[in-house]
Amino acid sequence: QVLLVESGGGLVQTGGSLKLSCAASGRTINSYAMGWFRQAPGKEREFVAAIMWIASSTYYADSVKGRFTISRDDAKNTVYLQMNSLKVEDTAVYYCAAGRRWSVRPTEYDDWGQGTQVTVSS
Repeated sequence: QVLLVESGGGLVQTGGSLKLSCAASGRTINSYAMGWFRQAPGKEREFVAAIMWIASSTYYADSVKGRFTISRDDAKNTVYLQMNSLKVEDTAVYYCAAGRRWSVRPTEYDDWGQGTQVTVSS
């Protein structure tokens, strides 16, 4: 089991930036697929981005492509989500997840963090 702890959320204005971090412990993450998901009130949890253990392989939801960047630092056992040009519709709780393979489906991930709130104001 991998313990995941997200941080870096907060309140930002439209067009601003935030960088989320996901620190992993319990196991090294260099053999996992790491994903970021988000869930807004009243909505289902949705895929945002994922990165494979081969760090050059990244995947993004169309809604964030070109604005968000996922990266990982295996030496620090940490995954990041750099979010630029934030929009009001990006407001959600953001979750980090670890799984054996990347997927847009939350059910394919085995371990989850507690989430961090991102609020974008107009």
